[in-house]
Amino acid sequence: MSSSDYSARHLSVLEGLEAVRKRPGMYIGSTDSRGLMHCLWEIIDNSVDEALAGHGDEITIILHPDNSVEVRDRARGIPVDAEPKTGLSGVEVVLTKLHAGGKFGTASYASSGGLHGVGASVVNALSSRLDVEVDRDGKTWAMSFHRGEPGVFTDTGGPDPEAPFHPFEKGSELRVLGKVAKKTTGTRIRYWADPQVFTKGAHFVTEELEMRARQTAFLIPGLSIHITDKRGDEETSSTFRYDGGIGEYVDFLAPDTAITDTWRLTGTGTFTETVPVLSPGGAMVATELERECQVDIALRWGTGYDTVVRSFVNIIATPKGGTHQSGFDAGILKFLRKQVEANSRRLKAGTGKLEKDDVFAGLTAVLTVRLPEPQFEGQTKEVLGTPAVRSIVANTVADAMKARFASTKRDDKAQSALLLDKIVAEMKSRISARAHKETQRRKNALENSSLPAKLVDCRSSDVKNSELFIVEGDSALGTAKHARDSEHQALLPIRGKILNVQKASVSDMLQNAECASIIQVIGSGSGRSFDLSAARYGKVIIMSDADVDGAHIRTLLLTLFFRYMRPMIEDGRVFAAVPPLHRVVVMNPGSKPNETVYTYSEAELQGVLAGLKKKGKRYQDPIQRYKGLGEMDADQLALTTMDRRHRNLRRVNVRDAENAGRVFELLMGNEVAPRKEFIIEGSDTLSRERIDV
Repeated sequence: MSSSDYSARHLSVLEGLEAVRKRPGMYIGSTDSRGLMHCLWEIIDNSVDEALAGHGDEITIILHPDNSVEVRDRARGIPVDAEPKTGLSGVEVVLTKLHAGGKFGTASYASSGGLHGVGASVVNALSSRLDVEVDRDGKTWAMSFHRGEPGVFTDTGGPDPEAPFHPFEKGSELRVLGKVAKKTTGTRIRYWADPQVFTKGAHFVTEELEMRARQTAFLIPGLSIHITDKRGDEETSSTFRYDGGIGEYVDFLAPDTAITDTWRLTGTGTFTETVPVLSPGGAMVATELERECQVDIALRWGTGYDTVVRSFVNIIATPKGGTHQSGFDAGILKFLRKQVEANSRRLKAGTGKLEKDDVFAGLTAVLTVRLPEPQFEGQTKEVLGTPAVRSIVANTVADAMKARFASTKRDDKAQSALLLDKIVAEMKSRISARAHKETQRRKNALENSSLPAKLVDCRSSDVKNSELFIVEGDSALGTAKHARDSEHQALLPIRGKILNVQKASVSDMLQNAECASIIQVIGSGSGRSFDLSAARYGKVIIMSDADVDGAHIRTLLLTLFFRYMRPMIEDGRVFAAVPPLHRVVVMNPGSKPNETVYTYSEAELQGVLAGLKKKGKRYQDPIQRYKGLGEMDADQLALTTMDRRHRNLRRVNVRDAENAGRVFELLMGNEVAPRKEFIIEGSDTLSRERIDV
């Protein structure tokens, strides 16, 4: 945009939004894919807030091939009439003015997720182009923006952020695209993230989008969320709708077999707070308001000891907790302590005192609170700060649990007794572990302090620079011995497929030689007694064959780490080696030595071969296809998979391991019906070429 196009009329708007462009991290956290996704959440959450208020039951998200994204809803539509104070249309105010919107008062939204009034305007400021269409008052209204400046793009074909742009100079206006039925309302926003702001590799992550959409659909029963991804070779779509609410969400999240039903704990509480309110004259006046906080919790305990708790404020996730989370923790711990004290003789609890970990072992819970204008810490809304919510949630939990434990129903009494037995057993196990320096869960299997004979250890005692390779089979071990850096790299061979720990008991897991060896060699224990600081290696690298069996073994190992050594994954210490699939020998003319090219997928191989053909170069045929690590010699294995200077590693995160656990639950769990449905649905998409025969 030239200096002559710079309109003084929007100088104040640009000054406000220019601060966003100069310090985007303050508003969206970062300028990589995480920040890009945060922008998308801001737009989606506006539509979700409408659904939460009872307006519209369908949201559509479309990822276009030109890297733009579109969000559609059938809610009330952004107001198109003029805002009295600025004289601008409601559409322009929402998309260009910081701290402007319909969520500062209590008339439009009783509870909402977007509260700071910067979401849509920040996205607009960080977009090279944003188009908005609103169905309202029998018409379709439209407006376009270039990095926050309203104006008109001169498109020659479809919408293009690089098309010539002409900002409004005297007055902004909404275009009328056509007519719609009087009762038809809704908003459509499509924007292109500005490449001047976001890093080159930033992209929308479909899996993360689907996870968030599923979560929102659980939290708002009856809301349908459609996602269409048009970026790949084939268009993909998915729809999420759950009528069971957070009770169904708990069943979805639970990683173990239930010992209680899914209980619902609900209640409300009121509190007063003094907040600045905009008076009719335009001044901010401190006013004392009475607020209502609604609490809705679904929870259940299972046979395991993993804890899964999700907390939300007005359906916005608060992964770092806040006052509602601390109120929930305090309320449930205080109530169950009283129950254990009252039943200490039957439970043989002794003088021990319950701690949070005892109560939360095996707990799966979804905590939601709804209140007007909650106080969040920062624009990312990860922590709730409203102080009064803590006591309201704690009292709701105590009252609802008291009613549950006082129930005379046979099932309720049986489940309450099982829960008390479980948490007292956890307390005893913790006390015993502390006294004996070792948890009872692995005592028998790990009594022998000597390391397994099959471990090929490294010489260095520097934990930070040491690596443990878990190798599939003795044949690969032989090659790996010659390929490794013996100073820093240790090898532990395993015999084929280890135990599926998704369903096995703790004692079965510890009695399994392969699982016990892995735990022993790492040296940090397992389960709740796991001590990350005691780990003998800075990295654990799973090195399995690049075939179906290798993927199976890798998934089994990830499930073991996820269930019993999760801090290793959370600290980023678990990796998967990436051995090549093909070796292409490029034949050079004359005395020039031949070149070797390694490829890691079928698509990469075809690309390499096409490139060689284009350059007129020849290659040895047939091309070597590695079906196992043992087919490589030591030099090849070192160069491609073990040498730190040339290898590729995939860092495993919690979501990778969690997905591995879900796969094993589906394919090898007790429920037959979902497995049968999966096989039938996937049979048509099976590639026979991927099966080793």
